[in-house]
Amino acid sequence: MVVSGLGKVLAIGPKASGIPGFSGFLVSLGVPLPIVAAWGVGLVELVGGFLLLVGLFVRVTGALVAVNMLAATALVHLPEGYQSSELTFALALVAVSLVLSGPGSLSLERALFGGELLADGANPAARAD
Repeated sequence: MVVSGLGKVLAIGPKASGIPGFSGFLVSLGVPLPIVAAWGVGLVELVGGFLLLVGLFVRVTGALVAVNMLAATALVHLPEGYQSSELTFALALVAVSLVLSGPGSLSLERALFGGELLADGANPAARAD
């Protein structure tokens, strides 16, 4: 996720397109508001990927990544065939599993705050393990 986000947002890495290039690709797919969508997808992949790596806001970030990967599967990869869509669909399922399971014992959420930051809304008492 992080490497893909770097390519979309900062135009560096193996798939360096930058926002202008990626928004042009989204135009070719018929995505409305392509520049806004390009920034949204790029930031979800870059910032969201980093947050998942360190274990912060795992459930929220996982949901955003799942939606992102399902959209990528449906709009880009599935029309090219099942084999092309396997990775993005698998990433969507992994993200859904993170939404359902939450941060693990090695996450920063648990290490720094003793539990989930957003468990049961803003109730700090719900952070207990």
